[in-house]
Amino acid sequence: MEEILNGIRDLFNIGIFEVGDWYLDVRKAFFSILILFAAFVLNLFVGGRLLNYFKRKGTIEEPGRRRIRRIIRMILLMASLVGLLKVLDLDYLLYDIEGEHGTLHFRVSIILYAVMVLYLAQLVDWILARILVEKYFDNREKKEQAIQRKVIKPKDERSTANRTIQYVVYLVAAILILREFNLDHTFYTLKDGSAFTLSNIFSAILTIFIARLLVWVLTNIVLYQYYRSSNIDVGSQFAVNQILKYVIYVVALLIALQNNLGMNLDIILGGAAALMVGIGLGLQQTFNDLISGIILLFERTVEVGDVVEVDGLVGTITKIGIRTSVVLVRDNTSIVVPNSKFITENVINWSHNDDKVRFKLAIGVAYGSDTELVREILLKVAKENPDILQRPAPFIRFIEFADSSLNFELHFWSRNFIRIEDVKSDLRFQVDKEFRENNVEIPFPQRDIWQRS
Repeated sequence: MEEILNGIRDLFNIGIFEVGDWYLDVRKAFFSILILFAAFVLNLFVGGRLLNYFKRKGTIEEPGRRRIRRIIRMILLMASLVGLLKVLDLDYLLYDIEGEHGTLHFRVSIILYAVMVLYLAQLVDWILARILVEKYFDNREKKEQAIQRKVIKPKDERSTANRTIQYVVYLVAAILILREFNLDHTFYTLKDGSAFTLSNIFSAILTIFIARLLVWVLTNIVLYQYYRSSNIDVGSQFAVNQILKYVIYVVALLIALQNNLGMNLDIILGGAAALMVGIGLGLQQTFNDLISGIILLFERTVEVGDVVEVDGLVGTITKIGIRTSVVLVRDNTSIVVPNSKFITENVINWSHNDDKVRFKLAIGVAYGSDTELVREILLKVAKENPDILQRPAPFIRFIEFADSSLNFELHFWSRNFIRIEDVKSDLRFQVDKEFRENNVEIPFPQRDIWQRS
């Protein structure tokens, strides 16, 4: 056995040719061929069969398949070149770089490493953002079509997820390049000996984006499944999502300041306590709104999706922020309302206890009209209107014998809070039409004048 190993060793040491100080032997040639063969097989399997399999499954479209194949080929090419440089002893030293962490021997392979890391970042970004995210949203849309349930849907979910993943992936790639290639610039050194470097700044930014990605995963995947399976109203969903978002962002900010930027939080918190006293005196109303926003999210007296009446305007709450809320009124304009207004003032919440509200429409007819006919006409009009609920059933009240008319009220229930004035307008049109057809007169004001001689 030993003789066989010695024979193989001698065979590998046989020279093929020599150029100056560089020579090529059987060992170098064998491992070079092995590297190229491995790259060819990987390209054939990953770039060919595996991508074709995903294409047949409908996971990857043709443009995406061409792009991912190009990225895989570039990664394999860079890896093959690095391997060949090492095996063939061609990884020449270009120059030395004196850095804060020692001397970096800048070789040809370093450039190839950096390019390979960037292409790997593109590959990870594509896999996460294009396959996992897009596939998740496609499956979710199919499920939502199967069961109609009201669940919070933040705007531009796909683009938000894709951008966040891109930021995380490329920041990780940048930190790796800075640290591995000794390019991490030191701005200053702290008293405890720790250094504040360029990678620390990138790491702090990365912490915030990881927190953003964590918020997205929790609210759009984990909690979303719970909301969809349970009968959780939209307002409660929004409150839970907002509170979770604030907690995660605060924790991420503290981690970024202390661990990545090297700041002593004890000093910051001590100074902040004294500063907040002065700020609180000057910004009492602002802090009142901030505390009111937190109370609203926990107490949920008004929630996202509620129809409220504020300063005589009726609208739907579309957002409850930490300081202000947004109310979309009937004319499709948004009103920014301080949160303290919902806490300290009387606010009519039309949809707080139920999703239907009773409304009324006043009608006056001339004296001498058939009151039973009036009742039948009004109930008929209410029954034919699609925006009026039949359970509870609408009913008529004979209010009074007024000076010029017999006054009635049509009471009805509806869920169409925002367009209720349009519903009332449609009712008035139909009532007028029915009254004309049945010769029921709507009087105008009149007075009897007595003249004494």
